[in-house]
Amino acid sequence: MIKELIKKFIYPSFKKEQHLAQMREKWWGQKANSIQKFLNYSVRINDGPSFYMQYKDEFINRIYHFDAVREDPLIIDGGSNIGMSILYFKHVYPMCRIIGFEPDTAIFKILQENIDRNKLQNVTIVNAGCGAKPGTAVFLSDGSDGGRFSDGANGHEIAVEQVSKYLDESVDLLKLNIEGQELSVLKEVEQSGNLMQVKQIILEYHGWANGKQQLGEILNLLDRNGFRYMVHDFDTETCSITKPPFRYIPEANWFCLIYGRKIE
Repeated sequence: MIKELIKKFIYPSFKKEQHLAQMREKWWGQKANSIQKFLNYSVRINDGPSFYMQYKDEFINRIYHFDAVREDPLIIDGGSNIGMSILYFKHVYPMCRIIGFEPDTAIFKILQENIDRNKLQNVTIVNAGCGAKPGTAVFLSDGSDGGRFSDGANGHEIAVEQVSKYLDESVDLLKLNIEGQELSVLKEVEQSGNLMQVKQIILEYHGWANGKQQLGEILNLLDRNGFRYMVHDFDTETCSITKPPFRYIPEANWFCLIYGRKIE
């Protein structure tokens, strides 16, 4: 009995941690704009730490995994960054159709290159952020994977699109990693009436230091639109501040994942 438990739980966990330790050592110090290979993919990266963290979260911990009911699911990918999420979706569902959004102009060029480099088909990418209103906004880029809308002048102008205009047919997954715009985007989609087209949602909630708390509103919105949801706070490496013993640190940001499935 003990041997079976070790074989089922402890050994796979050990192998996973061993693999991640090797990948962290290999990738953490890699230079920006270098080419890295994994599985059958070749990608240009924005920086080593971000690439490692995206690989760990998306390919090993599979934070964006969902069960599709057809071979060619339609996926709306808000916040595509360099394309790791798109690569994951294509790895699991080769025939899937993807519409991806990335507002950062420099990152968008890397995203386009990585799609072309890996010869991905049925992928459309939009150089725009996801927002409540179409038009433009000021975007504060960190040159990596954490840029966001800004009220100040220290940024550059980007295009903003409404996600609802892309929900004119059944969507298997709406994935949102849009750095704090989650609630405003979901409200606009709800008001448009097109949230009914979405079967499953995976979004990353961003709890910005000293920012307005919006998690409750997001969960209430999902509930009133017929979604059953689950919440997860990543692993310790990605988000250590949410782990017990709990301590409130006003200047600290925190993140969590929300998965929602429409119950018919």
